[in-house]
Amino acid sequence: MRDQIVAAASEHFRLYGYEKTTVSDLAKSIGFSKAYIYKFFESKQAIGEQICANCLAEIEADVRAAIDAVERPPEKLRRMFRAIVESSLRLFFENRKLYDIAAAAAMGNWEATSVYERRIQSILQDILRQGRETEDFERKTPLDEAVTAIYLVMRPYLNPVLLQYGLDSAQEAPLQLSSLVLRSLSP
Repeated sequence: MRDQIVAAASEHFRLYGYEKTTVSDLAKSIGFSKAYIYKFFESKQAIGEQICANCLAEIEADVRAAIDAVERPPEKLRRMFRAIVESSLRLFFENRKLYDIAAAAAMGNWEATSVYERRIQSILQDILRQGRETEDFERKTPLDEAVTAIYLVMRPYLNPVLLQYGLDSAQEAPLQLSSLVLRSLSP
């Protein structure tokens, strides 16, 4: 039943927007009572969080598929940058109403966005660790410091609110930024 509510809410939010919709509006459009929806979700934000988590899982799946397709850590890092930008652009800007949910999540520091950020950092850490093992990357900088710095370079392309300001450079940015980062990682 939760999945049905999320699917119906996704469609409703796509049509009318997240911010403009109340749980009462949602209940009417789905054909359930407001009380019935509250049996499964404590708030509109909880529904939005689930939708957001599903979208972020799509981006993460795209990133994992991109990096799993190659062996060498430098190419994994390049593909990670590219996949994050392409998948985020597709997901957040293909449907402007979905972007509204993602923006609310980013600005509100929803748990779904925090979990996503930690998972992206974990993927990045794995790539850096592999690169150090294959001697593709330097080993002087503490791993956590390198992960944090590279994540900060990626962050404008992970956050939908920031991404909207970088649309004019979104095509060339992944290549330029990953090349810069790779040069800084060279042994």
